[in-house]
Amino acid sequence: MTDTVEKSPASVPPEQIKAIPVRHYGRWVAGAVVIAVLVLIGIAFSNAKINYSIIPDYLMDGTILSGAWHTLYISVLAMVLGLVLGVVIAVMRMSSNPVTSTVAWFYVWFFRGTPVLVQLLIWYNISLVFPILNLGFYKDEMNQVMTPFLAALLGLGLNEAAYMSEIVRAGIQSVDEGQTEASHALGMTRGKTLRRVVLPQAMRVIVPPTGNEYINMLKTSSLAYAVQFNELIKRSTDISSTSLAVVEMYFVASIWYLILTSVFSIGQYYLERRYARGSTRNLPPTPLQRLKKNLRLFGTFRRPEVAR
Repeated sequence: MTDTVEKSPASVPPEQIKAIPVRHYGRWVAGAVVIAVLVLIGIAFSNAKINYSIIPDYLMDGTILSGAWHTLYISVLAMVLGLVLGVVIAVMRMSSNPVTSTVAWFYVWFFRGTPVLVQLLIWYNISLVFPILNLGFYKDEMNQVMTPFLAALLGLGLNEAAYMSEIVRAGIQSVDEGQTEASHALGMTRGKTLRRVVLPQAMRVIVPPTGNEYINMLKTSSLAYAVQFNELIKRSTDISSTSLAVVEMYFVASIWYLILTSVFSIGQYYLERRYARGSTRNLPPTPLQRLKKNLRLFGTFRRPEVAR
């Protein structure tokens, strides 16, 4: 007797699902509106009474270059002053001493609560309040001491210190307290713990907003024009007063501000990347590395196959 095996019918494959993408009409409408607005802006500026041909001529003018150098110079010095003083104020505010913490809090409250332009004008006109500067070992008229450069440096640097103190304080507080306790257990003093343990770890939090503050300082330095400091806006205005190319000179100044901020933005990117090495296991590729990778891939696609 032979067993008969019944053959099961062939299984029918399931019908393939046809996915229909959702149509986002709002995206097309928004894109069309943005393009239309850009076209209208381009048409408006093309028909405006602006002599675009003289803008390249003034980009490398000696007066403009001098203003760009003074802008870079005052912004770097003011940022250094703000950073050093900001660290001191941050440590004072975190101190258990009620006097130092109260003074630090009042400093931050005052300089963050008043406009930078007002602070610049106060320093520039300080001779109306104190005609003579008498330090005991040094005595001179305040008009001779408070130059436009010094007024710009104090106005920008002291104001920046209030913001940097908050950035530094946030960075210090981001470090785990166990790091400080372990350092004290090893016999390290508070100052050495701050310099060698806390601040190096806090830099990962401090660097990104500090870079943003410096880029903002580059633009805020234009307010030094009010105290007759020869920065970029002041130099551009001097040229426009004789050439009558007012808007063109503002375009020249804007281009230089874009150049300076772009250069320092690139530096900020690589500095943040360096301090992120301890917290990020795999760092993302830099723009230059991505460009090289894309060029290599493009080369492999274009390379002809060798016949064997």
